[in-house]
Parts: sequence; structure tokens; C-alpha cells
Amino acid sequence: MSVGNRVFLQRELPDMELVKRYQRLPAANVADTMSRSCALNSEIHLISSPDRPIMAGPALTVKARPGDNLMLHKALDMAQEGDVIVVSNDGDRTHSLMGEIMAVYAQNKRKVAGIVLDGPIRDMEELSQMSLFLYATGSTPGGPYKEGPGEINVPISIGNIAVKPGDIILGDRDGVIVIPQEDAASIIDGAEAYAAMDAGKVEEAKNGTSKRQWVEDTLAKKNVEIIDGTYKG
Repeated sequence: MSVGNRVFLQRELPDMELVKRYQRLPAANVADTMSRSCALNSEIHLISSPDRPIMAGPALTVKARPGDNLMLHKALDMAQEGDVIVVSNDGDRTHSLMGEIMAVYAQNKRKVAGIVLDGPIRDMEELSQMSLFLYATGSTPGGPYKEGPGEINVPISIGNIAVKPGDIILGDRDGVIVIPQEDAASIIDGAEAYAAMDAGKVEEAKNGTSKRQWVEDTLAKKNVEIIDGTYKG
């Protein structure tokens, strides 16, 4: 077997009813229930203009050679409706990984839920207006190579977070988090409860009933000195 230059056609997929439940939850609320250790680096940010607030779907992973999109093209042809294609790129920022043609194909023909790239895109004017969820590190007119090698449906690392094929990828305007497939069922109830609680806190902030004593309690616990006076340098 050619490790580093192979394509796995199959992957374990999560329960799609579970995925639908995640589609109703903000990424920040779910991240808070996962000890806040599941979010991709903020350099990978939303480029497009989705017509819905939240993206959630099973990961179709791509391990690309820096600046090369051959395996991304293959992944596009493999993708199922609702997939999120996630592409590692070894941190390369010198070559775009895709542009308008590939994005239009992904959205209209493959009907993927989104694409998450550890690298730039090009055709920014067109992609910024698309309804497909598209995350990238920025833009450059420099195009990609199409030579490989690479891999599809293997574990990857992107934005300092590990992703396995079939993990649930959840994203919104804040960014992207990764929910391990084996943990997704145990997280969902707590995440839904947390989202409801968070919505309640927003209402309390609006009507002035927020409970703020915790701030003073925490400062006291941390032995912060409170000085009724001005700083004299």
C-alpha cells in the first residue's frame, strides 16, 4: 500500500439524525461543552456568504501536498451531499487551493455542506458571494499544482486540530469546530442544554437581570488587589 499516496473510498459515517441536531447549534455553544479545545485556528475563517447560519456535516478528509489540489479534485468527485470537505496543506500560504470553478461544482453538482481549507483560495470576488460554506486562510492569485501525492479519508491535522474521516464538522460565522464521531452522541444533549442556557443569559443581559457577582468572587479568589485610587507611576 502506498502510504502518503492513496485514496480510501469508504469511511464510517455518523448518524445523520445526530448531524441534523448539530445543525441547530452555534459552534461556540458546542465548543464550550467540549472544554473549549476543539476549534480550528482563527486564521481559517469564513470567506463566503452562506444563506443559512450553521454548517454541519461528516468530514471527508484530504491530506494535500503543500500548494497542490489534485486530491481535492478527487475528493470533490467522491463527495456525497451534505459532506464537509476538510483539506490539510502543511501550512502553505503561497498557492490557492481552489477557485470559482471548483466551488461552483462543489455547490451545484456535489451539493456539499461546506469546504474547509488550510490555505488560501482565489477568485475572491465570486467566492465571497457564494452561499456555500467556504473557509480558508485568505486569498492569492497564485494557483495550485495538480501533481500529488496526497491522501483521502485518512486522519489529518488542520488549524491545530486533529480530524478523522466521518467526524462532524460544525461551523458558523465564528469559525469551525471538530466533533469526534465517537463522542458526538454523548455531547449533543449537553450542548443543546447549554445553548438554551446561553440564550437565557442573552435575555438577562437585555433586561438587566444578569448575575454579575461571580466577577467579584473570582477576583477575590485570585487575590486581586482592588485599589480605590489612581496609578502613580
